[in-house]
Amino acid sequence: MYLVVIAWLYVTVMMAVAEATSSTGSVLGAIITFVLYGLLPLSIVVYILGTPGRRRAIHAKEIAERAQEAAARAAASDTTVAPNAHSHAPATAEGDGITAMRKEP
Repeated sequence: MYLVVIAWLYVTVMMAVAEATSSTGSVLGAIITFVLYGLLPLSIVVYILGTPGRRRAIHAKEIAERAQEAAARAAASDTTVAPNAHSHAPATAEGDGITAMRKEP
């Protein structure tokens, strides 16, 4: 991909040089030629063609973050004690809340 980009930039630089050195051309015309035929289209093409690479990088970063979070959770679970692992009696039930109402026959 980069070979095509370099080749196209070479072509546009040569077009700009031809414009600047021409008897009817100007340096401003050469700059506009280089920007409009070279830099602007190539920046769009490189951005579009680089999209899959950016997606792969984002996906790899997300996977690494998930693995790091899983490792942190595993390390945290190793240091904490599971509920009711101390052989203590469970807490008593809460007091009477709302009593159930029965239908009368």
